[in-house]
Amino acid sequence: MISTLTNVALRMGVNPKEAKRFVKFAVVGTIGFIVDFGIFNLMINPFVAWLQPEMGLHKALADFNLTVPQITGLAPTFAGTISFIAAILSNFMWNRYWTYPDSRSKSVRRQLVQFILVSVAGILIRAPILTFTHRPFTQLVETVPLLVPYAVRLGKNMALMLAVGVVMFWNFFVNRYWTYNDVQ
Repeated sequence: MISTLTNVALRMGVNPKEAKRFVKFAVVGTIGFIVDFGIFNLMINPFVAWLQPEMGLHKALADFNLTVPQITGLAPTFAGTISFIAAILSNFMWNRYWTYPDSRSKSVRRQLVQFILVSVAGILIRAPILTFTHRPFTQLVETVPLLVPYAVRLGKNMALMLAVGVVMFWNFFVNRYWTYNDVQ
């Protein structure tokens, strides 16, 4: 698969080394996507429960004068934040040791800090996408009668998919030219 995708990129005139790195970065991103979606789906129900009016997390957020729907609507944002952090750590390790094994002029600590800064900027891009798109996606899914029982879950996952796609491009370009700028 990697060689096929690399060959396609080569036909488009892309530097062979960069084409291979991009494909590896995409594979790492796929691993991160699986980590992200898996943890998101494991965490969404606990956050929905913890944000109910009778729970402590809801009471703490109520001090900010948020309505019940606003507070319970934060569940995808909280679950998505935790899943994103897990994906950051996974992606850093895979990128450091597989995608950019020749990136050794910087210490692991320095690259990790840079990778985290890029990822934090990514989460600042991602959080509003999750917060503001899960309801419209849910409403869209609800227009398909067969999918109505799954509309909330599908809507949240569609919002996550959009957020992951936007942040992936951000992460690739900034990490390639800042975090791993010591490779030829």
